[in-house]
Amino acid sequence: MGYSASVFNFKILKKSKKSRARLGMISTPHGEIETPAFIPVATRATVRTLDTAEVEEAGSQMLICNTYHLHVAPGEKIVKKAGGIHGYMNWDKPLMTDSGGFQVYSLGFGQDHGIGKVLKDNQEKTLAEGAQPVSVKITADGVHFRSPIDGKEHYLDPKVSIKIQEALGADIMFAFDECPSPLADENYMKVSLEKTHRWAQMCLDAKTSKKQALYGIVQGGAFRDLRKESARILGDMRIRLRQEDTQESGW
Repeated sequence: MGYSASVFNFKILKKSKKSRARLGMISTPHGEIETPAFIPVATRATVRTLDTAEVEEAGSQMLICNTYHLHVAPGEKIVKKAGGIHGYMNWDKPLMTDSGGFQVYSLGFGQDHGIGKVLKDNQEKTLAEGAQPVSVKITADGVHFRSPIDGKEHYLDPKVSIKIQEALGADIMFAFDECPSPLADENYMKVSLEKTHRWAQMCLDAKTSKKQALYGIVQGGAFRDLRKESARILGDMRIRLRQEDTQESGW
């Protein structure tokens, strides 16, 4: 978790004596979130079939919107002009924005193979290092997309993603990552993970807002050792950052 110390805070309220379970509280400029929490998805700044009053009545503490889809339509400039994402969707509680990293998968290999993020039992991992999806081009520096609306090309990399997310103005931003396919083999995953970690550092370097937190994304797929490595590396980034200046920027 990351935060600007003067605005954000996370504290553990209770730990289980029988397991590693814990209750916590995240403080943001738009209110507090008790953790663990269920966060409804408002991809295009709306929860389908519900208005914001109904979402609040359901007890939702926080919503998550999507950087890629809001960039494609209506565009972050329009959202910012409307008072940021909170004003645009008439929601005064905490908000997150996904970086667009999930669309690297959902509009790429996920669309190609017609699968979600969870494989069926014993499904073979067939994506090797160097494989590319049909409709998305993944490079060492960023990702090229085609808009599902008008076919226009859009490009996201760590700097672009952070710039869009800062314009949207959610309380918590996500680092831009490559969300890998569950069909990826271990070699593919290792290369992908190196990219995700490098991009995470670039997101930290690109972040300028002191009113928004930045969260890292642990990847590694089905490979436990890679997930542990990813958590360690991202954790080390956060520790180094706090040692340098906890008052001005956050991870």
